[in-house]
Amino acid sequence: AEGRDEEEEGEEEEREEEEKEESNQSPICVFAHSGMWKSELCWPLARPLLLRLAWELVLGWAGGDERIVRLLNTTDLYLLPSLNPDGFERAQEGDCGGGGAEGGRENSRGRDLNRSFPDQFGDAEPNLEPVPEVKALIDWMRRNRFLLSGNLHGGSVVASYPYDDSPTHRLTGVYSKSADDEVFKYLAKAYASHHPIMRTGKPNCPGEEGETFPDGITNGAQWYDVEGGMQDYNYVWANCFEITLELSCCKYPPTSELPKEWENNRESLLAFIEKVHIGVKGFVRDAVTGAGLDNATIAVAGIAHNITAGRFGDYHRLLVPGTYNVTAFVMGYTPVTKENIEVKEGDATEVNFSLQPTVMPPAPNVTQLTAAPAPVTAITPTPVQAETPKPTPVHEPIQPVDFRHHHFSDMEIFLRRYANEYPSITRLYSVGKSVELRELYVMEISDNPGVHEAGEPEFKYIGNMHGNEVVGRELLLNLIEYLCKNFGTDPEVTDLVQSTRIHIMPSMNPDGYEKSQEGDKGGTVGRNNSNNYDLNRNFPDQFVHVTDPPQPETRAVMAWLQSYPFVLSANLHGGSLVVNYPFDDDEQGIAIYSKSPDDAVFQKLALAYSKENAKMYQGSPCKDMYPTEYFPHGITNGAQWYNVPGGMQDWNYLHTNCFEVTIELGCVKYPKAEELPKYWAQNRRSLLQFIKQVHQGVWGFVLDAVDKRGILNATISVADINHPVTTFKDGDFWRLLVPGTYKITASARGYDPLSKMVEVDSKGGVQVNFTLSRTDSKVEEGKVLVLNTPDTSNPNEKEFETLIKDLSAENGLERLLLTSSRDVTPYRYRPYKDLSEFLRGLYLNYPHITNLTSLGQSVEFRQIWSLEISNKPNESEPEEPKIRFVAGIHGNAPVGTELLLTLAEFLCMNYKKNDAITKLIDRTRIVIVPSLNPDGREIAQERGCTSKIGQTNAHGRDLDTDFTSNYTRYSAAREPETKAIVENLILKHDFSLSVALDGGSLLVTYPYDKPTQSVENKETLKHLASVYANNHPVMHLGQPGCPNKSDETIPGGVIRGSEWHSHLGSMKDFSVTFGQCPEITVYTGCCYFPSAGQLPGLWADHRKSLLSMLVEVHKGVHGIVQDKSGRAISKAAIVLNEGLRVYTKEGGYFHVLLAPGFHSIDATASGYQQKHVKVFVRDDAPSSVFIVFDTENRIFGLPRELVITVAGASMSALVLTACIIWCVCSIKSNRHKDGFHRLRQHHDDYEDEIRMMSTGSKKSLLSHEFQDETDTEEETLYSSKH
Repeated sequence: AEGRDEEEEGEEEEREEEEKEESNQSPICVFAHSGMWKSELCWPLARPLLLRLAWELVLGWAGGDERIVRLLNTTDLYLLPSLNPDGFERAQEGDCGGGGAEGGRENSRGRDLNRSFPDQFGDAEPNLEPVPEVKALIDWMRRNRFLLSGNLHGGSVVASYPYDDSPTHRLTGVYSKSADDEVFKYLAKAYASHHPIMRTGKPNCPGEEGETFPDGITNGAQWYDVEGGMQDYNYVWANCFEITLELSCCKYPPTSELPKEWENNRESLLAFIEKVHIGVKGFVRDAVTGAGLDNATIAVAGIAHNITAGRFGDYHRLLVPGTYNVTAFVMGYTPVTKENIEVKEGDATEVNFSLQPTVMPPAPNVTQLTAAPAPVTAITPTPVQAETPKPTPVHEPIQPVDFRHHHFSDMEIFLRRYANEYPSITRLYSVGKSVELRELYVMEISDNPGVHEAGEPEFKYIGNMHGNEVVGRELLLNLIEYLCKNFGTDPEVTDLVQSTRIHIMPSMNPDGYEKSQEGDKGGTVGRNNSNNYDLNRNFPDQFVHVTDPPQPETRAVMAWLQSYPFVLSANLHGGSLVVNYPFDDDEQGIAIYSKSPDDAVFQKLALAYSKENAKMYQGSPCKDMYPTEYFPHGITNGAQWYNVPGGMQDWNYLHTNCFEVTIELGCVKYPKAEELPKYWAQNRRSLLQFIKQVHQGVWGFVLDAVDKRGILNATISVADINHPVTTFKDGDFWRLLVPGTYKITASARGYDPLSKMVEVDSKGGVQVNFTLSRTDSKVEEGKVLVLNTPDTSNPNEKEFETLIKDLSAENGLERLLLTSSRDVTPYRYRPYKDLSEFLRGLYLNYPHITNLTSLGQSVEFRQIWSLEISNKPNESEPEEPKIRFVAGIHGNAPVGTELLLTLAEFLCMNYKKNDAITKLIDRTRIVIVPSLNPDGREIAQERGCTSKIGQTNAHGRDLDTDFTSNYTRYSAAREPETKAIVENLILKHDFSLSVALDGGSLLVTYPYDKPTQSVENKETLKHLASVYANNHPVMHLGQPGCPNKSDETIPGGVIRGSEWHSHLGSMKDFSVTFGQCPEITVYTGCCYFPSAGQLPGLWADHRKSLLSMLVEVHKGVHGIVQDKSGRAISKAAIVLNEGLRVYTKEGGYFHVLLAPGFHSIDATASGYQQKHVKVFVRDDAPSSVFIVFDTENRIFGLPRELVITVAGASMSALVLTACIIWCVCSIKSNRHKDGFHRLRQHHDDYEDEIRMMSTGSKKSLLSHEFQDETDTEEETLYSSKH
């Protein structure tokens, strides 16, 4: 089964006993001369040295040399004199420092073998076709359990140890420490200390006389970086400790020097071999039977590098002298830890482990069904007696006849044949390609293929995830044949096809299958994909951070699973006979029952399969291979069996609505073809019964109470079961449940939740519909409520609204990508000249939908290009939303540039080819600025993961600090790049959304970057950032995992800019404040400038997120403002939620993005009364408002404000005149000398009071502007209300 690493079968029993006796006595040591060296040339000195060593060992054995006899009696020693014989033939004696292919360093195809192995810090798996030597060596290492190895080179005199490279790939000076750093230093010193030159640490090689190595050893990466080296591959993937030995400054010394070289290295070679015996060794056995436990894991506390035991439970773990705590664990057994084990100099300390099984085998003399302990389950199934004959049905279905092993081409023809012969019920499609570009085919079988029918559940089978586990692959081809041939004649098959949309993927790992071999019982050849990764350890995990890079097959399947509303699934494997259900691992990483919230459901599903397979149901499947293994009723919890971090079944359950189990179909992984009919007979009923389980539980629709439309992504939760599911695009849902009474609640954002009590029985699914009312439906008196009122009279508007809703569905964008006519993949970086030619090429090839302009020039006079993509690129269309993508503000982070160039080509190529993309381009104005800092980009260096070279422009200014608030005052001092985008894009005030791409982490930030700036519209900005992150396969997990901040956690992958890296003068702050456009910054990856080989994976990660922005820009609120005569009102102020302010454009149009929910709108225009409405913003569709100023605010044809002002002034004049007349009269009557003095004093006091009153803040809705309290002139679009 999965996780077992067994040797090839076929040895005789006598030989097995001999191996068992010797297995813990003879560790394997290998010396390989690779014919390659870190300097420049294939180096041939190792060939005669290893041949001389072999001669010395044979003579010593024959002569009774005590040391050599002891060594050969206790060690299996392999000597490989030349890994590159072709290169040796081209090399020339006496050539001490030559290089290149002509000098013999490289193989005959010009490849450096020591740069061609898979690398833990490198790109995707290298292509091994040009390096058959490497491929052969990898296969050799997989077949043997090597423990220690030396790789002999030339060009210096030093012992180099892992790691040979680092995540940054800096050329030199980075100490790249492995988990066994102390062991490697100990091994390197064992060789160096016996070499008369090496131990001095001063090779004194010509041209490098000053180079020194303390103790004659060095960390590989600290010396210099070697990506794809052999020694690291041995340690990371083969459990073998290998060091690289540089033996002479001259790579091909004259023959006359060979005796001296032998004397220099003889003792070092023997001493190094003897170190294979250090550390701890022993056996891991079953405490009950005493049998050895193969593949047991040996873990040493404090060292993050485990090893596994051999086929007899034997293990050997290299350790330096010291005290250790060692743990042994294996699936189905309780782990055991031995503490304070003392390891001394010399031979290994022997430590044996006896592990107690967690599930005891049944007692003898009693049937297994009665002797087995009660399973951990709430369900007690009725035992199925295999011997009981079933009545012969009236109708005998047609059985498959195509029983053979189908290689890829054969399988491809088979699938095309049935898709062609049964077009009314089949659809053949591919979800992606394997590493070797084989299609990942899926056969859909349904009465309406290609269409999701509302209310009909979708089911899938996946086979051959491990390439050498082939029974599932053939069974699924049999099932396709069976369903097709029996549809319309067999009632059972006809009902299944008519009521279920069935998807069948026969092979998820077609590359591995092609490498596997018929007759393989329990081996691993072909198990992994072509990049040598186990696909069932490659999915994101809830308990463990999976460090292996996501593989093409994994990515494709994850996208596929998010594209369809799958309800139930099974993943077919081989190596045992049992149904395995979630969870597959646990927090502790040990074999223990890991219960999911739906444990009872999963047990019922598992039993539905196992009880139809008599042998599986008995629970003791592989007695000859695993005599103690027992599974009650043929089912098991995954983690209780053994831990599988990164498994597919758990990812299904946690990240989609789909319940998946893993089915082990037989003890033999690749049985002979003549046995295939037997497997079909055993599993036919199980395969059909399991599909039927998709109809159990509850199903129904969640509808809007107003328009009766289905609500997408509504949540269906079941009381006391912490696992909600969500609705699909028609509001349809399916929730698998065991019989019982449940409280089920439907809820959706912006709606009042609704709960119902539901009785579920065993007869089939129960339909339950929910109709939800919108929250906050009451209207304040005197105000108007507008609820998402699009212009449904226009069929094009309705059609486009439906498109946005479909693309917003959980699978919408995946479906778009699957149906796009062509995808493009970036494969190299484009410097400025190539970038300019590429953009011109798009403009010349797609002139009807593109327009290429220059926004300005950089300091060094490079053009800052802007490419517009639209159906009318040279015309103004104010009613359409406008989005801009900007990259390259930091020249040392060019990934964003390449992503935007790829996006541009993808959109152009699919225009008029893909209906959804065509409509998006027709209804959106897309502006792409791929490189804002072309000068910095020109000097940046590839693989500069942390390098700041090129970050600034040619003036040394970080452009993301140059967007200062005092723009008009200091415009002349602004950098030319900043000035170009500010004046020609941002201040045009016609963008609805901006997305900036940068590098250095894996997250999205939203405004503000300024540390003290308040953010009123935070929910909207955060929502936009979350849309991007949630469409990225790993960004939303919130663990960027960057080497310099490996423990950094960003919830949801989204954070406010100032909370991450606060700074002033950022582009997104300026865009929001002065451009009235929300902007988010996407950090595409930890490495600023990764190697070009990583670009395809980065595009695959980000393309869905980039497309999601094209969908999101159409949401929010669209509106038109007119007066009662129908005249459009431009420059009207639209104030949302009493804070956010935008202005209508030409034609009275306005558009603003808002988070889903209710929002208030106040519309004001000079000469008109204020209008107030409320609008409900949906998360899956645009919301529209139509505002009419129906009361003209004028008196006698003049504006009300003017009339009131004039009237007030006239009244004031009359009062003042009356006062003067009264005063004059009073003076004349009283005749006081100081009367006028007192009047003047009183008047002055009055004027002072008026002046004091006038200094207060006067605000109205129309004149409201945010005043920053931080003594800057910066304004904000998203501000706090005063």
